[in-house]
Amino acid sequence: MGAQWKAKHKDIAANAKGRMFTKLSKEIMQAARNGADPDMNARLRMVVEQAKKASMPRDTLERAIKKGAGLLGEAVSFERVTYEGFAPHRVAVIVECLTDNVNRTASDMRVLFRKGQQGVSGSVSWDFDHLGIIEASPLQPGADAELAAIEAGAQDFEILAPDEDSGDGGGAQFYTDAADLDIVCRALPAQGFSVNSAKLGYRPKNPATLGAAELEEVEAFLAAIDANDDVQEVYVALAG
Repeated sequence: MGAQWKAKHKDIAANAKGRMFTKLSKEIMQAARNGADPDMNARLRMVVEQAKKASMPRDTLERAIKKGAGLLGEAVSFERVTYEGFAPHRVAVIVECLTDNVNRTASDMRVLFRKGQQGVSGSVSWDFDHLGIIEASPLQPGADAELAAIEAGAQDFEILAPDEDSGDGGGAQFYTDAADLDIVCRALPAQGFSVNSAKLGYRPKNPATLGAAELEEVEAFLAAIDANDDVQEVYVALAG
């Protein structure tokens, strides 16, 4: 499953896209607090590129930038909070949230973790690497992900399995030092890969392998967490 868990069973397309736009809008607003010009704000530039690739409407994107930068006269304040713990069968989980109400989110997480076990800060993050994660697609068939990783300055890479629903595949996930994320993003197109998304995230050091029944139980737990409106990313120590 790699560093970031993704639900196998997609929602209705319109609902899924709406949730994606909501999450991207929050990321854009958060990043724009450090400046509304993507050329001068590396974090904003990466999120804007991701939003464009997801076909976010231009007016929605521009409004999110202006709102986050305080150019519309509206006070927007999201706090990034991280929760750690275990899914069923002691599978380590890290949940990243962007919220305008920390008390509400904390209460929601306590309820959602009842089928697992919520931990304190640092209880599972020691078993993950915090790094840059770049998902990219080859610009031409046969693009060499290993060579691209070396030339662009990435630490490591993984070939992504084809998506079970759409059949899309052939992409790669590149891992970087946190400080090198923007540099590697800028270098990959010259090495034959188009960047689809880029962010700081977590990669498990010791991913677990489960049987079918146990995996189904863990996936149900993760799906419930991912459905929460404040959740931005879910990282899980699962192999495959």
